[in-house]
Amino acid sequence: MRLTFILFMFAIVLGLHFYVFYRLWGMMPISTLMGRTLFVVSAVIAVSSFFLSVLIGNNLPSSVTSIMYRVGTSWFFIFIYLLILFLLFDLLRLAHLLPVHRFMYESWIGFGVLAGFLAVVLSLGYFNYIHKEKVELSLVIDKDVAMSSLKIAAISDLHLGYGIHRKEFEQWVQLINKENPDIVLIAGDVIDNHLRPLYEQNMAQAFKQLKTKYGVYAVLGNHEYISGASKSIDFLKEAGIIVLRDSVAFIDDSFYIIGRDDRTNKARKSIEELTDTLDKSKLFVMLDHQPYHLEEVEKNNIDLQLSGHTHHGQILPLSWITDRMYEKSHGYLKKGNSHIYVSSGIGIWGGKFRIGTQSEYVVINLNMK
Repeated sequence: MRLTFILFMFAIVLGLHFYVFYRLWGMMPISTLMGRTLFVVSAVIAVSSFFLSVLIGNNLPSSVTSIMYRVGTSWFFIFIYLLILFLLFDLLRLAHLLPVHRFMYESWIGFGVLAGFLAVVLSLGYFNYIHKEKVELSLVIDKDVAMSSLKIAAISDLHLGYGIHRKEFEQWVQLINKENPDIVLIAGDVIDNHLRPLYEQNMAQAFKQLKTKYGVYAVLGNHEYISGASKSIDFLKEAGIIVLRDSVAFIDDSFYIIGRDDRTNKARKSIEELTDTLDKSKLFVMLDHQPYHLEEVEKNNIDLQLSGHTHHGQILPLSWITDRMYEKSHGYLKKGNSHIYVSSGIGIWGGKFRIGTQSEYVVINLNMK
């Protein structure tokens, strides 16, 4: 059944790619053999680069794999916009609403407008990605604990690897250190798909530049499972990160950090199992990578949950899809006495474009009463 579904989806994606390339082929104003050959070669490179980077990337020089990864994942977003535009053009053509057909066949104007539109949108998306938005929350928690306040710097979905390198990550570290947080919490997906580039760039040392009072804590995301859960944990520990995998840390006789394993692990513990023996008078902060079943957060009296995973779709219109997939795909939500924040992530998967969404780090000031 699973194989049938995969083959069915593959056939759909293949068909949509054929449609997009067919439309591009017809629109191309260059009909020479060299021009058409270059088009075919470019199409093959665009479609195959990502898959090759995943399948054989670790056997190639890292610089080559990085290029393949970036080209392939950037094409994914370009493809989405081309698909939307060509479908729109065809609908307008069939409805005889606009004379777009004249610009869809060997047209310098049509090709130029299309290329210009994509260049503008993707450039804006890139600049939007490299600007990291600071989200600041001030929350009052009704818990009588020893400390009067706690400052948390929270990040998720770093996706470090062939796409995002150490130099870029060190810029994020500087942003976080400027906030002088008491604790740094990472809600999963530190690693993208492969550990090799993290070791080659000695990324662990960059994590050790984070300055906090209580340390850096993290949970696994689904991408840690893609890169291998055990090996991912080894790297995170080497980086000085305390990994909470269905486990709890009690800090300063005041608050618990509860770390859930990613739901990729179907046998992970429930929230009730993790909190049943804890002192309910203390502050409960929970990390859970994927923001599903938020009613369980309220039911188990979690004071604050931090999640990621959704990326808020990264680009429009994918953000509309994530908004319908999750009760909260990005931002703050309060359920009863429980505060929940779902981050769109400081990093990104694949092409570095944020269109209608933001890359962010979250600073949370908790005040006890």
